[in-house]
Amino acid sequence: MKTEDSGQLNRALVDTLAGAIAGGISRTVTSPLDVIKIRFQAFWRGNVPGLLLYMPYTAIQFTVLHKLKTFASGSSKAEDHLQLSQYWSYLSGGVAGCAATVGSYPFDLLRTILASQGEPKVYPNMRSACIDTIQKRGFKGLYAGLSPTLVEIIPYAGLQFGSYDTFKRWMILWNKYRNPDFNPAMTAESVSSFQLFLCGLFAGTFSKSVCHPLDVVKKRLQVEGLQRHPKYGARIEKSAYKGMYHALKEILIREGFTGLYKGIIPSLIKSAPAGAVTFLAYEHISDFLELIMT
Repeated sequence: MKTEDSGQLNRALVDTLAGAIAGGISRTVTSPLDVIKIRFQAFWRGNVPGLLLYMPYTAIQFTVLHKLKTFASGSSKAEDHLQLSQYWSYLSGGVAGCAATVGSYPFDLLRTILASQGEPKVYPNMRSACIDTIQKRGFKGLYAGLSPTLVEIIPYAGLQFGSYDTFKRWMILWNKYRNPDFNPAMTAESVSSFQLFLCGLFAGTFSKSVCHPLDVVKKRLQVEGLQRHPKYGARIEKSAYKGMYHALKEILIREGFTGLYKGIIPSLIKSAPAGAVTFLAYEHISDFLELIMT
């Protein structure tokens, strides 16, 4: 029992560290594109302390995801996870995304506020933004826009992880088709690094294309009432939106259907490589950490 518990603890540590490192690498590579995306969605600009969001987010996400897949397959091995029903991949991805979102959401809110305030800056750093948000909105203010985020993350994370596993299966079948002597086992090692990169690229593009409107709504709810210089355009007044569905309706009425897809191009340009880098880095880092910890 002690050996089994120790193995589960080591695996959880591997997933947490690999997820955090993968998130940090992905965030560093795609950081400029995220700033552009937020400018298009909320009309303002600023710098994003994204590492403080993405590292805990991906750490929680991959840890929960692996735990759910291990529970379903009865094994912690990646090749056993690939044998699971594709439906379970989508479901477990959605649940893992929810857990990661709740755990890291205040960082998401604060990075959006800092990115949206423009110049001259209202808040010099994340600490001042956090204190002012709590003073004006209360502790629940750190979770403004959480509802549409959770509504978004279920299909987004589900589609991202589910489609990644689907694309990986297709790559394995393609390798079998191209090489008659190819090892018939359905294993993670049956896919090259470049193919893993492509799987992440396609998964990031597909999931973001479907769920982008809810990301726009989330950003609007996060920054409503934010003070900033008039040169950055019309301010979203406090309580301008009564909720997620009201925000969707108002955006459609005032800005048309295209309003829900503001920032879609930089968002896709960011999400596609972000997904590719995150999955590729996680696969290799987790393998390395598991090797040195066993």
